[in-house]
Amino acid sequence: MLTTQVIYPVKPASARQIEEAKRDLADLIGQYGVEIIAIGNGTASRESEAFVAEVLKDFPEVSYVIVNESGASVYSASELARQEFPELTVEKRSAISIARRLQDPLAELVKIDPKSIGVGQYQHDVSQKKLSESLDFVVDTVVNQVGVNVNTASPALLSHVAGLNKTISENIVKYREEEGKITSRAQIKKVPRLGAKAFEQAAGFLRIPESSNILDNTGVHPENYAAVKELFKRLDIKGLNEEAQAKLKSISIKEMAQELDLGQETLKDIIADLLNQVAISVILLTLQFFARMSWISKTYKLGKSLRVLSVMSLTSVPLLISVSMRTVSFISLI
Repeated sequence: MLTTQVIYPVKPASARQIEEAKRDLADLIGQYGVEIIAIGNGTASRESEAFVAEVLKDFPEVSYVIVNESGASVYSASELARQEFPELTVEKRSAISIARRLQDPLAELVKIDPKSIGVGQYQHDVSQKKLSESLDFVVDTVVNQVGVNVNTASPALLSHVAGLNKTISENIVKYREEEGKITSRAQIKKVPRLGAKAFEQAAGFLRIPESSNILDNTGVHPENYAAVKELFKRLDIKGLNEEAQAKLKSISIKEMAQELDLGQETLKDIIADLLNQVAISVILLTLQFFARMSWISKTYKLGKSLRVLSVMSLTSVPLLISVSMRTVSFISLI
């Protein structure tokens, strides 16, 4: 938390209060280097959008986005939110949650009971136990399909990774806070209470972008590293780029699986994941290319911390500005 401030940006505030709110918001944008503003889609969202748009006329390099705030109030009153921000009120926690949703939607939404987001008109008419089991299964599946950055993930997100429970997830966060960034999958084995079996289950879902081994940032399991390195050697692949994509697509799965002593399905999964990583690399390069001519440059600046200002609107109470520093800094307006 860097600062909090109360402003009155929309009616029934007086014209003087609204003008003062504009000055305060402009000062905060300049002071904290805000790059993009996340506006909650709740009550008075459009009025807040008009207010922010007016202020941003003097800041052409700053953009705003309307963010779905479903479940933000549920998170803000939860035990997890109280643990993360014990000194903040529920309104400020909601604002921070909205800002984080723009920065990393999956990491923030896993903190909320899926039923609180609203999953259908008849969700209360079905068995609540089966509904919870089905929704939890979907969340776990999505988290493991996407993978988790072990250096930025919260305990709530890590706990959805196969093989990790609440205690191990908290130990991972504590370990990186004490020892610094984790730089390899092998280093994860040093986390207290993370045994060989848990590592075997979780390793393929934990991503480490900072690792010198490119496979540590893929879904390839460490037990298959030797086979993948041999595959790269045979195909003369030096990095995950478009050239590598063409080479990976051209191989015969049956023949290569026999040569590498791998099952065909295992090799298919490995190649599918490698192709996915290539696609992500191409997308990031494309974003960099268009960064100079598009608002994307203000949303996804690679290699920089992203400063996000979040707005959650309430008509009957003043808006609060709160700033929080985690892996990125957020200025949250609620």
